[in-house]
Formats: sequence, C-alpha cells, structure tokens
Amino acid sequence: MIQSKAISLSKSKFIAGMQCLKRLYLQVYQPELRAKMDEASEAILTQGQEVSLLAQKAFPSGKPVDAGHLETEKALAITQKLMADHSLPAIFEAAFFHENVLVRVDVLQRSSRNRWRLIEVKATTRVKDYHLYDLAIQQRVLEDCRIKISSACLMHLNRDYVYDGQKYDLDRLFTQVDLTPEINRFSEDLPTLLAMQRKALEEDSPPEIEPGDRCKDPFSCEFFEYCNRPLPPDHVACLPGLRREHLEALMEMGIDDISRIPPDFPLSERQCRARECVLSGTTWISDQVHQDLQGLVYPLHFMDFETWYPALPRHAGMRPYDHIPFQWSVHIQKRPGGRLEHHQFLAEGKHDPRPAFIKSLTGVLKDKGHIVVYNKSFESGRLDDLARWLPDYQGLIKNIRDRLWDLLPVIRGNLYHPKFQGSYSIKSVLPALIPQMTYEGMTISDGGQASLAWEKMVRGDLSKRERKKLQDALQAYCQQDTLAMNKLLTFIQGQGE
Repeated sequence: MIQSKAISLSKSKFIAGMQCLKRLYLQVYQPELRAKMDEASEAILTQGQEVSLLAQKAFPSGKPVDAGHLETEKALAITQKLMADHSLPAIFEAAFFHENVLVRVDVLQRSSRNRWRLIEVKATTRVKDYHLYDLAIQQRVLEDCRIKISSACLMHLNRDYVYDGQKYDLDRLFTQVDLTPEINRFSEDLPTLLAMQRKALEEDSPPEIEPGDRCKDPFSCEFFEYCNRPLPPDHVACLPGLRREHLEALMEMGIDDISRIPPDFPLSERQCRARECVLSGTTWISDQVHQDLQGLVYPLHFMDFETWYPALPRHAGMRPYDHIPFQWSVHIQKRPGGRLEHHQFLAEGKHDPRPAFIKSLTGVLKDKGHIVVYNKSFESGRLDDLARWLPDYQGLIKNIRDRLWDLLPVIRGNLYHPKFQGSYSIKSVLPALIPQMTYEGMTISDGGQASLAWEKMVRGDLSKRERKKLQDALQAYCQQDTLAMNKLLTFIQGQGE
C-alpha cells in the first residue's frame, strides 16, 4: 500500500485531481507515461509566464520570492521575511505549506488591518470553473497558516481592451474579479475533495476511469495518448456528430462496433449514411451534389489564411487574442479544368503585417469570381477584423466576403468515406478522397504548427538558414491547403459524369 503521507499536493496537482483522479495518480507515480511537451504546450506556458510578469507591474514596489519551484524551504523562508516588511505593498509567488499542501500565490497584496488580498493571474479573458478550485485551495492553505484574507480575486485579460500600439495600459488590459463569495461556498467541499485525492494516492494502481470529455477539459491531459488508444474505423465513436449521451448509452450496452448498433437506436440521417459506408466499405456520394456546384462563378480563387493569436496584443487596434494574419495562399483557376496559377504572401519581419497582407490579397483576388474556402467562418472573421483595423479597405474587403464560397458544407452534405472516421476536417477528407495527397511528412502539417513556426521565424534568434527553412515550410503548407481544395472540388465535379 502506497503511503500518501509522503506525497505533498501542490495547487497544480490539486487541479489535476479535480480534472481526473487518474491524471493526478499518474503525475505522482508514473510521470514517465506523459507525452513529451510539444511546441504548442510550451507556447501556452510561455504566454502565461509573460502575462504573469506583466501583471506584476500593476503592483509597483512589489517584490518576488526569489526561489524556484523546487526550493520549497527557501521559498517559505523568504515569504515570511517579505511579509514582515510592512513597507512592501505586494509579494509575488509567495509560498505557503500546510498539511502536505504547497501553494505559490501569484500576487499577495497587503490590505488593511493586517489582512491580504489573494490574487491569481490567468492568461484567459474570463472566469472559468477551475479558477475557483485554484483560488479555493490557496485560500484554504493560507487561512490554515493563520493568514487573514480580505478577498480572493482573479486577475485576467480584458478582451475589450484595445492596444494603442505604444504602451500597455495595465489598468485596462487586466480585469480583477472578486470571487470570494463563490470560493467560500466551494471551500466547504475542500476537505472531502482532498480526502478523495489522498485516498486515490494510497492505492497500488491508478483508478479505473474511462476516457471522456474530461481528457481535454479544462486542459488537454498529458496522459491523453496513454489513456486514449487509437480507435478502429468501425468504432461507434467514429460516427459523425455522435452526441456524448448517445456514445455513453452505447458503451453501457456494451456496443463499441458500428455493426452492432440496434436498428432502433436514434441516429441522424448523416450517421446512418456513415454506418452504411463503414459496413460496405464504399463511398457515399449524393445525387444532388452537382446542384450545389451549379452557381460557381469563374475564375475560382482557392484561398487560405494563416494567423497567430497572442495573448498580449502586438499592434495598434488589437485586443488580447486577436488574430494576426501573416500568410495567405491563393490558387486561381480561370475556367473549368484550366491550369492553376499560384500566388502567396508571407510576412517576414517584426513589423505589423496587416496592411501588406490585405493590400497584396486584394490585388490578386480582383473583383470577380467565387473565392473557395474550407469553413468560411474563419476567413470571414479575419476579413471582418481587417476591415475594422484598416477602414480604407472596407469596400474591397466587403467584395471579397460577398464572394466567399464554402467547400466544407458541400462535402459534409454530399459525401462520406469510411476513412473520414467521423471528421470532415480537410486533413481527414483529403487523404480519403485523394490518396496521393497527404500532409504526412510535411515539416508543418497544421495551422497550429504554422503559427508557432511564424512566431519563431520573426521573433526568434535564428540563423539565416534556419529562417529560410521555416519560410519554405510555411509556404509549402499554406500552398498545400489551397491546392487541396482545388483537388477536392475537381474530384466532386468528376462524380457522375
């Protein structure tokens, strides 16, 4: 029997346990099973650190506890010393330990009558449920250490703040929300929750917990791949749009194979078609598909954008998490079956890329012919942003928006291939319908990787050769997206002829 008394819980481990007791257990006893932190996770961590450091500037004359997260005794001693200095208005990363629970407080602000404000800083734009757990465990430990708390607050980014391009206005960039009443209500359950976590850690093996929504909410679990084995194409979870309650109902019935779904089980028309495709191993193509293509106006422009959305706004007029459009690719086909003409743009410096992005794009798209995209809500949203930032281009942007033609609903409504496995993402659809085209083996193979590569290219300390390598990879990826749309449309046009 493992003795939990030797295990100290931190607030991060407590949050992990609130998400999933199995995640907590694996963090403590089998951390080697976790997936290696990828660039996307590292970027999120880095952004959080940047936001936290900037938030500290909102508390002038505050002092940090200069001790690493593994230097617990040092951190505790420095915290006590700084708290005794009544000239200090705030302490950053203050450390407290009680009954084998360790917490580090983002901001501990001195208040009146020997009381303190507990402030947790998050790089989010709103309060989320897990923030209450985070603050509650901190407040509990501090109060057990006989620290009087006047209020417990969340300090997060203000999505409505508009950056002037000069200097951050910290009073407007950040919003502080007093969550004391909510936390006090939640705190009543803390002893029970802590007891559950400690009991789980006393077991000789991790708790038996089936994978589910918790695997990605509120965080993508580092043990996701360990717990979620790849599903076979005939698994019921591969039906498109299957609701969680329906999946759970099938699992409770012991049914995981599409072929065993009862005839009277409530499936949508699309799910029934997908089931038939999987069982027969054939592709379904609607008789109505050509009707959806009749209105296409040439020349066709196959268009794709790439963007980066930093927590802290970079350029004038931007808000937290606004998208910076840094790349576009356009393939032009002037007539059916005609050859393709490729154009592209990629911002390469630290300067604001938005004016050059839209100027070059409007010059290529002209004013006639449909503009083919895949899931037009994304491109449409970015065009709306550009029209707001650059009013001189509003007329040209409106013309572009009015010409957008979305390929996604045409495929979703008219085709299904067993290899889609329930997904209509272009990354799933393309290799199923056009096997000779794939994203496998590409240096950059998805939009997230493209964002990180561009950020590294323009802001990183890279050699000329490294920068050129990223530039080539970015252009190859974006070009692949627009070429893929052309190939998919050509495939659809050729059906039934």
